[in-house]
Amino acid sequence: MELFNFNPGPSALPKKVLLRAQEELVNYQNSGLSVLEMSHRSSHYEEIHHKAIDSLRRLLDIPESHEILLLQGGASLQFSMVPLNFLYGNRTGYYVTTGSWAKKAFNEAKKIGHAVELASSESEHFSSIPAMLEDSFPELKNGEGYVHITSNNTIYGTQWQAFEQLPSKVVIADMSSEIGTRKIPWDKFALVYAGAQKNLGPAGVTVVIIDKEWLHDQKVDIPSMMDYNVHAEKNSLHNTPPTFNIYLLSLMLEWIETQGGMPEMVKRAKHKSSTLYRTIDGSDGFYIGHSALNSRSKMNVTFRLPTSALSEQFLKKATDCGFVGLPGHRSIGGCRVSLYNGVTVESCEKLSTFMKNFKRAQKGS
Repeated sequence: MELFNFNPGPSALPKKVLLRAQEELVNYQNSGLSVLEMSHRSSHYEEIHHKAIDSLRRLLDIPESHEILLLQGGASLQFSMVPLNFLYGNRTGYYVTTGSWAKKAFNEAKKIGHAVELASSESEHFSSIPAMLEDSFPELKNGEGYVHITSNNTIYGTQWQAFEQLPSKVVIADMSSEIGTRKIPWDKFALVYAGAQKNLGPAGVTVVIIDKEWLHDQKVDIPSMMDYNVHAEKNSLHNTPPTFNIYLLSLMLEWIETQGGMPEMVKRAKHKSSTLYRTIDGSDGFYIGHSALNSRSKMNVTFRLPTSALSEQFLKKATDCGFVGLPGHRSIGGCRVSLYNGVTVESCEKLSTFMKNFKRAQKGS
């Protein structure tokens, strides 16, 4: 039976990427070694490492003003690493909490320095992004603090639709679940971090993109492994990096380029999500979306059916038909369809057809 993988992370990887990794697993480019066993100081691995960084800069159009780091620990480590580096003295971290991960980032920051909640949509069950105008944000001069956002909320299916209202050069963003699917205005961001396991590769490597001016304005005397400057000075080779994960990151970035690069990924993200939202909106209330219309995510489509029993029946039937990873997060239940770069347009269209057929069968019974 053909499977359609909609897992929320680790998520689907293109078959071509997996087959390439399989082909090179035992003997990488006639080196006689697997990437899994070669030294991270070897010429073969250094080529992989530099290729991944160069591909990220090219694909995401990252300016030379920003450093690219390949770290470990996932986005969750960044919840602590960000305030350890930048939340000291009289500085303030302003957090917009739009979901569970955003709230976790805020809670970690409060343990380290002065962090305040700038805005929240928790009272609305995180169904929307707070309406924020330009004057909603503090006017922060260099060294006074930062604004932290989580740009896409995987559990609740909400997403910042635009970044124009954000202040320049002081925003730190967790973009784990949308990086590689939209254009990023780098002049707005002091730092962007993202676990790779959604759109860019496997779990185990975290991409951090940081304004070099901020590197020179961080706290000193913090543990070396938590110090952005240490990793920047060593080109992310301060310690043994997750070599195979970075290799797969490099393969995934190469695949994105062969598909048409970022413009094509942006186009596909819109097409895939629109296909499912049309199905939900056209179901006469049979499928009930969680997120507000003006905050809908292109990455995570969340919905439920009229009763929990019907939702469970839907999920069982979907699994029987090869649709994997559709249960919603335990905190809200229902269903969630994750539409990362490795998910094909065809699989979304087949899921849409399944949803229509399931509704028709229920209405006809």
